[in-house]
Amino acid sequence: MRIRLADEDRQVIFGQCLGAAMKGRGRIYLEGELGAGKTTLTRGILRACGHAGAVKSPTYTLVEPYELKGGRVYHFDLYRLGDAEELEFIGGRDLFADDALSIVEWPSRGEGWLPPPDLSVTLSLDGAGREARLEAHTEHGRSVLEALAMEAALADMISDGERETP
Repeated sequence: MRIRLADEDRQVIFGQCLGAAMKGRGRIYLEGELGAGKTTLTRGILRACGHAGAVKSPTYTLVEPYELKGGRVYHFDLYRLGDAEELEFIGGRDLFADDALSIVEWPSRGEGWLPPPDLSVTLSLDGAGREARLEAHTEHGRSVLEALAMEAALADMISDGERETP
């Protein structure tokens, strides 16, 4: 599925729709170059889960935990990760629990250690906006794409031909 994100507001709206569709659980891997909007998208996801405060990228701490009414959300930023095994030292295996939502920026840095994602989102620059390409890797990921395809708030953002085949 491809979604056009004309500006930051639409990126946050998309994140809110994605967060709601994830239903507080699963793994989202966010790919894209520096400045593509991974943390902006995460802000929208966290808003859908009930977080109203600021969202910063945990570039130096690797993970920012959020205990919310809807459950636990872990926001990872692996950009500065030296070795994937460092995730073991911070208790990473416990953080990828089935009843939590994990959002991972720069997942390629944790390759070989990270569990597989439910959904991969690749953000790329598209003029003044962004484009998000979504790929499901599990049944949960496929159900999220189906929910997004039916989401009225995304109607004008989903690329032509993408709605019927999530």
